Amino acid sequence: MFPLIAENKRVAWLLLSTGTCPRCIFRFCAVDFHAPYKLPYKELLDELQKFLETEKDTLIMEVPNPPLKKIRLEESEDAIDNLNQNGEGRISVTGDGSIASKNSNINVCNVCLGILQEFCEKEFIKKVCRKVEASGFEFTNLVFSVSFPPQLSVREHAAWLLVKQEMGKQSRSLGRNDIVQLKEAYKWITHPLFSEELGVPVDGKSLFEVSVVFAHPATVEDCHFLRAICPDCFKPAKNKQSVFTRMAVMKALNKIKEEDFRKQFPCPPNSPKAVCTVLDIECAHGAVFVAGRYNKYSRNLPQTPWIIDGERKLESSVEELISDHLLTVFKAESFNFSSSGREDVDVRTLGNGRPFAVELVNPHRVHFTSQDIKELQQKINNSSDKIQVRDLQLVTREAIGHMKEGEEEKTKTYSALIWTNKAIGKEDIEFLDDIKDLKIDQKTPLRVLHRRPLAVRTRIVHTMETRYVDEHHFRLHLKTQAGTYIKEFVHGDFGRTKPNIGSLMNVAADILELDVEVNSFTEGRSLAH
Repeated sequence: MFPLIAENKRVAWLLLSTGTCPRCIFRFCAVDFHAPYKLPYKELLDELQKFLETEKDTLIMEVPNPPLKKIRLEESEDAIDNLNQNGEGRISVTGDGSIASKNSNINVCNVCLGILQEFCEKEFIKKVCRKVEASGFEFTNLVFSVSFPPQLSVREHAAWLLVKQEMGKQSRSLGRNDIVQLKEAYKWITHPLFSEELGVPVDGKSLFEVSVVFAHPATVEDCHFLRAICPDCFKPAKNKQSVFTRMAVMKALNKIKEEDFRKQFPCPPNSPKAVCTVLDIECAHGAVFVAGRYNKYSRNLPQTPWIIDGERKLESSVEELISDHLLTVFKAESFNFSSSGREDVDVRTLGNGRPFAVELVNPHRVHFTSQDIKELQQKINNSSDKIQVRDLQLVTREAIGHMKEGEEEKTKTYSALIWTNKAIGKEDIEFLDDIKDLKIDQKTPLRVLHRRPLAVRTRIVHTMETRYVDEHHFRLHLKTQAGTYIKEFVHGDFGRTKPNIGSLMNVAADILELDVEVNSFTEGRSLAH
């Protein structure tokens, strides 16, 4: 059933005669159901012409705008066939980027610049889908997004003013919000075509996104007059190549007076000679997250790459020993490593291990069974005797946030081998076992002042348990509030930590070995919860 009714005829003829395509005519006639937009373009045009034929002579007299002659697009190879994959799922158009059907004779729409003509037909969708399939991404659904040139908003505004004026003669009105949005109409047409071609649903919540960026160089100056009238709307931004963004243009159109717009821009807008070009077709997958716990058995391994003044100090790190494997298996572009706290390069992490998470950016492979993850964990563990991982699992972004929450309130257990300058006996250390919930004040240690602000932090040493070794050594087991600087609690850091083991025992003390034994706050808990 044709969607237009008798009262639409004047507007439909006005738009058609000034160079507007049938689908844009539907938009300005507020046709908000999908079916008519999905019909093939030639069929739509034929139906529209039949609809207008009955009162053609009357309409021509009432709307004195001569029909446009047809413009023959330059015949060339479809530029989309020349799209080259440009690394990691990004696909770029070569040449001038124009895409037109061979031997096509069309009037290029003066409003959508061909978006609702050439670019929502099956032929174009199939070519985009071939590029998606060649990108190497795994996906079970997708988000399809488009970026249209900002001058489309200017042209739509001009057409709206034209239609508004015509409808006013009929004592009717058309608000800007009554027009069906171009992106909405485009999605109504293309989403079913993508689903049919790729065999997966188009889902707004999918992590896999296919995006098409359109441009129309011949009309790029359509927006420029707005800057002179509304300069406050067009402010340069570091991450924008042009001030003429869609948001800036829309802001200006909302401010400009109708009479000022008409003086500066033709209503109806002029008809272009060519359709839009395709600047980019991009495929990208949202980040996925892998979490687990690691044990570190080396006293010569930093948690993250140790680089000072551009020079690498140690050949590897916990981060690299874990994440390099994940990067390869997930076929990701890059990664971000995070953990619940960190240990010094010479500190071992024992017990349950330290919780960690890896964000894998733009992964091409995302489907893994529990057995796949177990095998991946084993592969990491077999690759080095310096670390081991456990409880490896896929988690949500929210789970990563939970891992980092409240770190300062958590409790950690340590084992330290301590040296004293004075000879000691068992009786000299036994009193430490009786101290509970000792409050200490720690000024930012000298060794971390280059990366942490100067402050005094109060921490709690909940319990201490001693084991005598010899007259200059004893082992101290501590349970402390997370964030406590254990080394400084032992040697005092030139008085910057008070009290400290040295001051409590009235000796000069130093720490020879330190192990993180158990992160008790994570014991037996899954990172996914």
